Amino acid sequence: MAITLGWVLALAVLLSLRGQLSGDVRWWIWTCVCGVGMGLFGLWYVPFLKRRRARMAAARAALNEAQAAGTAGAQPSEPASGYVSRDSGSNTVSSTETPGKSTRS
Repeated sequence: MAITLGWVLALAVLLSLRGQLSGDVRWWIWTCVCGVGMGLFGLWYVPFLKRRRARMAAARAALNEAQAAGTAGAQPSEPASGYVSRDSGSNTVSSTETPGKSTRS
C-alpha cells in the first residue's frame, strides 16, 4: 500500500512539473503510471490469492479427514494431488543426482 502511494505521489509531482521537464525524461511519467497500475492490481490480487489458498487448504483438510476416517489403519495409496514418489529407498547416489559432477569424459 505504501509503495503504491509513493508511485501516486511521484506521479502527482511529475504531472505538476510536466511543462518544466525535458523530453528525454518524460518517460518517468509512464513509469509512475505503470507503478500505480501494478500496485492497484497487487492490492486486488493478493487478498484474492489468500482467499483462494485458504479455500483450497480447507478442501484438502476435509478430503484428508474423510480419507483418514474411511481408511483407518490402512495406508493411503497416493495423495489427492496425484504425486507419486519415485524414491526406491536406496542410499546410492547416481551420477545424475550428484551436483557438479559430469558423466562426460
